[in-house]
Amino acid sequence: MLLQGVGVSPGVGIGRAVIIAEGSLDYTQVHFAGVQQEKARLRTAVQAFAQRTQAMADALRARLDGQEADILASQILMANDPALLAQTDSRIEAGECAEAALDAVCASYIQLFAAAGDELLAQRAADIEDIRARLLAILLGRSEASIPDVPPGTVLIAWDLTPSMTVSVNRENVAAFVAECGGMTSHAAILARALGLPAVLGAAGAASVLRSGEDVVVDGGQGAVIVSPSGAELARYRKKQEKEKRQAEALQAYRAGPAVSARGQRYALYANIGGVGQTVAADEAGAEGVGLLRTEFLFMGRTSLPTEEEQYEAYASVSRAMGDRPAVVRTLDIGGDKALPYLGQEKEENPYLGRRGIRYCLARPEVFRTQLRALLRAGAERGNIRIMLPMVTGVQELRAARTMLEQEKQALSARGVAFDGVISLGVMIETPAAAVIADLLAKESDFFSIGTNDLVQYILAADRGNADIAELYAPCHPAVLRSIRDVIAAGRAADVPVCMCGEAAADPCLIPLWMAFGLDSFSAGPSALPEVRRTVSRWTEEEALCTAKEALACPDADAVRALLAARRR
Repeated sequence: MLLQGVGVSPGVGIGRAVIIAEGSLDYTQVHFAGVQQEKARLRTAVQAFAQRTQAMADALRARLDGQEADILASQILMANDPALLAQTDSRIEAGECAEAALDAVCASYIQLFAAAGDELLAQRAADIEDIRARLLAILLGRSEASIPDVPPGTVLIAWDLTPSMTVSVNRENVAAFVAECGGMTSHAAILARALGLPAVLGAAGAASVLRSGEDVVVDGGQGAVIVSPSGAELARYRKKQEKEKRQAEALQAYRAGPAVSARGQRYALYANIGGVGQTVAADEAGAEGVGLLRTEFLFMGRTSLPTEEEQYEAYASVSRAMGDRPAVVRTLDIGGDKALPYLGQEKEENPYLGRRGIRYCLARPEVFRTQLRALLRAGAERGNIRIMLPMVTGVQELRAARTMLEQEKQALSARGVAFDGVISLGVMIETPAAAVIADLLAKESDFFSIGTNDLVQYILAADRGNADIAELYAPCHPAVLRSIRDVIAAGRAADVPVCMCGEAAADPCLIPLWMAFGLDSFSAGPSALPEVRRTVSRWTEEEALCTAKEALACPDADAVRALLAARRR
């Protein structure tokens, strides 16, 4: 029997199923003990939650060298959120016990985030659910949901895998995760990838169909869960498991150092990160800096905008962690697949073509200026912060942003506040308009970064999140290749450095094309950097140029794909 879900952590796991049962959190028999007593119970529970979560974060930091512990640390902040506690207190003052009050308030936040129409916020709702369940367990004096001791070769099956459950696993005994809830951006998925455990989430029926003790194969790359596999299926997946192991071992030789072609040409290699804690992963991967810091992490999972000081501390932390290496920070990019319910954004018929990225920032200058001030201040010490504008479609947007940046410099100077007076301002090339007028943007931009994820879907009019038209989303489409070639050429003509920070930057089939086009640098997730180094090292620029000429002469994406697959090294 085959169950299909979302593969969120690659690899093959083979073992026997263990079903994780959900404990009861029924509080209907709890009596109201008085306002002060209930408030005290709540504060005591929050304090205990913080202590236990900090202990888990410390243990996780020891296992993973730190970068993923921020996920748990963020839960401590969420549990202590003043708005959440104030609303819970109000319900207690109305006569509800701490359990009922907390449950109702958390439910309202879960509903708020889940209804935002945004995958990332929907996954943050799962974090609030984890906090709710753990706090209720503490208030009720019951054990928190956790993963029991299991024998080696266990495949864990659950309705949902929370971050706290995920980090409690014995890595040596657990072969894989399967859950009915969750997706690629969930914290459980992030932790599974960090732990190196194959995982499939969103597998409908897994917790109800499977039985403890059944043989299971989990293919975290394909999102497949094979129940009671045949002998032939087991043999096939064991072979795949061994192949992946050999490939992983071979990549160890490329875990550090620059990306150097077979002819000796050097390419800068940067890391894409989505939070302060991931600078550790960037260091471990030998990144020469941060090519993309997504700032949305500061704005999500909360009920109000982050202050200038909060933003400054985050950006300064990244700057200090990078030392003399650059840190490219993308300004707030909400809208499209990212929305913040507390900002009261109007629902748009097509948010991907609506007020997102720089459009939103220019429409809400008070939000944008706060971020610009924080970035200017954060760059004062090291001078390594670079500002990148998303979703630019015209020179006027770049000019407007630069005007605001200069105004904020003057304001900081008047207050005697230190800032980076020569901070770089660049453009993320991710719209067809920006690609077509790259020569005009290059005259006023300090650098380019090609965001292939959005650029591909906009050029091809194919939603990258729509499984029904997945075959149309093709970074190797001739229209995409020609656009990227022209953007890089425009940058080189104006002496503007060009980086690529989308998923295509780490595609081993496409890398020789980017080399041939003259790309200066690659930026990818830390775990993908070894593969980029390996691929670059296998090609000379002359060989890459010959392949690129053939690819550009192909009539369609299928022909390009076949050519590149045959030439892959």
